[in-house]
Amino acid sequence: MPKFQYFVAASLDGFIATADDKLDWLLQFDGFTGGQESYEAFMADVGCVVMGGETYAWLRQHEPDNWPYPGTPCWVFTHHELAAPKGTDITFARGPVTEFVEDLKDSAAGRNVWVVGGGDLAAQFADAGLLDELILSVIPVVLGGGKPLLPLARPTTPLELLASAALGRGVVELRYRLAGSS
Repeated sequence: MPKFQYFVAASLDGFIATADDKLDWLLQFDGFTGGQESYEAFMADVGCVVMGGETYAWLRQHEPDNWPYPGTPCWVFTHHELAAPKGTDITFARGPVTEFVEDLKDSAAGRNVWVVGGGDLAAQFADAGLLDELILSVIPVVLGGGKPLLPLARPTTPLELLASAALGRGVVELRYRLAGSS
């Protein structure tokens, strides 16, 4: 059964980007030991990616000639009219994430659904009880403010730690199961 997973990096104080969507603090850690291997192992089980319109716009702005998920169906939740790069399998959606759960599972074809982000979209899945796992790379930087990791409507019940690993340059990867998921 496909899982909905939020695989993400955040600062030590829980932010996934600065308030103005900058990621310089994170990109300085590109190539840390274990990072690529972790990403590749995760992606081996991903059948569909889901992201918000701001994340999609950031990718298109910063990597205009490179779609990072070739061959993988992608859903973008947005209120804006956006265009997809040629040769990509991108569906633009409007509405509550709960209305698209079966479509996302179908797109994943028995594999997992990666909720890429941002935090607001991941929180919609979590608030609806749809987010099964949080896989968090904690980056040893304190931002002091920015876009929160998971801005939920209410606190969660305790998460179950499934795994942890110390990676290079002080990065720690934590894998949690959210309560109520299988």
